[in-house]
Amino acid sequence: MSTHDLGTPHLRFEREGHIAMLRIDRPAARNALSRAMYFGIKRAVEIVNGYEEPTALLITGTGDVFAPGGELRGREDDAYPELDTLTGADVIPFEAVRQSQAPVVSAVNGICQGGGLLIAMLSDVAVASERASFRAPELFRGIADMGYAAYLPHQVGLAMARDMLLTGRKLDAAEARDCGLVSRVTAHAELLDRAREAAEDILRTGPDARLQVKRALNAQYGLVDFMSFWASVRGPEAREGMTAFAEKRPPAWVPESLARGRL
Repeated sequence: MSTHDLGTPHLRFEREGHIAMLRIDRPAARNALSRAMYFGIKRAVEIVNGYEEPTALLITGTGDVFAPGGELRGREDDAYPELDTLTGADVIPFEAVRQSQAPVVSAVNGICQGGGLLIAMLSDVAVASERASFRAPELFRGIADMGYAAYLPHQVGLAMARDMLLTGRKLDAAEARDCGLVSRVTAHAELLDRAREAAEDILRTGPDARLQVKRALNAQYGLVDFMSFWASVRGPEAREGMTAFAEKRPPAWVPESLARGRL
């Protein structure tokens, strides 16, 4: 068994034979993804693609959370100076997962939201525990996530994409499978076994032919307007949304009559 340091204690990477396991493990923050964790996930994809022996990457979480998305409360306990020289686009792993030549399989063990949902969606196969739940809450934080705007309609259809993005509705595992958000649901106790089986099935396919098929499949998503996304993330509405989340209050734009609703 081999391991890699991904620059954060909250990611555990272990390779055994043809499977590399990446565990998101930050229980004190409910697996919220710091900048270092996002970059570490991207680095794990690069490492697996660099192996001479064909290897699949299996991504999962710990406890009852896969990943809820990015850290919004400013409690990044694993920051390191090298990240300060990188732009946001250099840090986030979504396109690395989407374009990975090595198979990437997500084993969604629980709560899957925000950036965590993007990772699961863009994996080659996403296997969900029967206990998993799915949500895209970015608009509640004032963030125009253009990745979701590009990916989700092609994944689940325009009507469901509108519903998920504009209302922030939460889907259970069966709903997620039925609409195409994930492809498989399994008993919680069997999750890693089923995910490993999916990864091994992919590894049995011809790598060059697989790459051509994957390129055609990924082309269905179209382009992501990253310029608008980063302008939104750095803008005043997102700052208010993230501050409100950290302070456990409704953002200023919520009508007073709804201020006691969900955050």
